[in-house]
Amino acid sequence: MSAKTKARLMRLAAYAGAAFTMAVFLSIVGYILIKGVGHLSPELFAWEYNSENVSLMPALINTLLMTALSLIVAVPLGIGAAIYLTEYARRGNRLVKLVRVTAETLSGIPSIIYGLFGSLFFVVALKMGLSLLSGALTLSIMVLPLIMRSTEEALLAVPDSYREGSFGLGAGRLRTTFKVVLPSAIPGILAGVILAIGRIVGETAALIYTAGTVPKIANSLFDSTRTLSVHMYAISQEGLYINQSYATAVVLLVIVIGINALSAWVAKKIGRSNYGKV
Repeated sequence: MSAKTKARLMRLAAYAGAAFTMAVFLSIVGYILIKGVGHLSPELFAWEYNSENVSLMPALINTLLMTALSLIVAVPLGIGAAIYLTEYARRGNRLVKLVRVTAETLSGIPSIIYGLFGSLFFVVALKMGLSLLSGALTLSIMVLPLIMRSTEEALLAVPDSYREGSFGLGAGRLRTTFKVVLPSAIPGILAGVILAIGRIVGETAALIYTAGTVPKIANSLFDSTRTLSVHMYAISQEGLYINQSYATAVVLLVIVIGINALSAWVAKKIGRSNYGKV
């Protein structure tokens, strides 16, 4: 088989894989929209939940709070660790290899294990109880390896010539990192943050053990809460609100798509404004 034929086969395989992925995505989205759009109603967006309106508004607000708290903890730690591993630690260091292996191992642990850990450590040992804070801290530990590894890969993808040029102009390592390297790596970093948001928003098992299932808006960090994914699980388990579950899925889908679009726009704006600055 000639090299040209192999190239064509590889191209066809890539196109086939992309088409299959797109078909699966569209089928899932289409199924959710068909099942759920017709059941969206004003009652689902009532401020308080009860057995008659099955409102998703408290769960929606709790989801935003849970996501924000988790990212506040995980993003600075993840990005800071990645900066140290790529910009300050000596390449080939055994500590760097150990941290990378540990992060990859943690990424493969099932979420139910994180939920059990959060239940034993945050809920019981630290006596936080089933609360918004317990759930957020558990989720921050869950997504920390993802943010750290994606940020590290984004930083490593920045050409060394950028660093060398900055050093040649007299900039120090800290200024080079924050003025040259990080702006160039922002699209990759935001990609990791988006994946983390998707995992946070879609998480159920870990939150049942740490945040609870109370369908009310959290008034404090120590109130038990219910996110949208937990809300979908809870009402679908009852078997009486299947249509409302599909409607909730539509809202969740719109939120995720909106976050992705906003993140891509922000990454493009920041990348353009900071490009070439030292």
